[in-house]
Amino acid sequence: MNPILEVRDLHVHFDTVDGTVHAVNGVSLDLFAGETLGVVGESGSGKSVSMMSLLRLIPQPPGRIVSGSARFRPASGDLDLLSLGKREMAAIRGNRIGFIFQDPMSSLNPLLTIGDQIRESIEQHTSKRDAQARRRAIQLLDQVGIPDPEARYRNYPHQFSGGMRQRVMIAIAIACDPDIVIADEPTTALDVTVQAQIVDLMNRLSADLGIAVIWISHDLGVVAGIAHHLLVMYGGTVVEYGAVDQLYAHPRHPYTIGLLGALPKLHVNEDELVNISGTPPSLFSPPQQCPFEPRCPWAFETCLNSQPPLFDISPDTGSRHASACWYDLDRDKPRASGQPVAEWDKEDATL
Repeated sequence: MNPILEVRDLHVHFDTVDGTVHAVNGVSLDLFAGETLGVVGESGSGKSVSMMSLLRLIPQPPGRIVSGSARFRPASGDLDLLSLGKREMAAIRGNRIGFIFQDPMSSLNPLLTIGDQIRESIEQHTSKRDAQARRRAIQLLDQVGIPDPEARYRNYPHQFSGGMRQRVMIAIAIACDPDIVIADEPTTALDVTVQAQIVDLMNRLSADLGIAVIWISHDLGVVAGIAHHLLVMYGGTVVEYGAVDQLYAHPRHPYTIGLLGALPKLHVNEDELVNISGTPPSLFSPPQQCPFEPRCPWAFETCLNSQPPLFDISPDTGSRHASACWYDLDRDKPRASGQPVAEWDKEDATL
């Protein structure tokens, strides 16, 4: 099964007065139709920049996509998102690929009604106009669970709660029946109850509409309830990839182990929360070593001298699992040899 989105060796830099920030350093991923891929990591790990770069949403300058490819395979053909012109990209963005931003209040125009903002996306990318576009907008409001959609169509963003505004953003993202929706931490500013409602909504829409979803988050608890596979990022690189159940039960990168260990546990009486000691790496120079080495309890000499590739550590079940670590945690010793994953085998990848 071929992926609907295949990203290879993505590098993104930002030029600042203090120097060049190497924000993304060789990110690769596969996204399959109908799959939800979780992308997790702490602030500054490069997860949002990576995904926004795919839709060319980073400000240029100071940002620039240095290298890489992003093959998008809709039913109509095969496109490299990173080489499309502005007009071609505008035809994809908001149409074949939707985007849900983190803060709906700053993403919605306060001077336009909710209905006008949904209708704008519909009219931009489809042949629907006027009454037909209005009916579609009302249908979308109903589809994302907003009560009395005909009346709320005429409301402004400030008349909606945070959860309702996020539902409007979801309606805009799915307005043109996209193949992919990228959600950038859509539940961060919401309380726990509303978070669960948004996760349930996205699960339902993904299943009903067959949409592939990339869900960006720093919250491993939220991702566990929505993702099929997980991509863990640190220092602008991918450090671990695997099926959610496999990765949560058997994490094989020290950073992933630290993230899972730092989650609060309701059944354990702890005086202090567990944390990962140290600070994230500076990204003002290209990585020459494992980015997690200064904070890693398993670090050894090789970690100081070279950046580890993704090693295939897949279990016998055939479910893909890879870790960028020079230390073999399964054997509790450094890797004397091993084949890094240069190209993931798409033939036997399982969802």
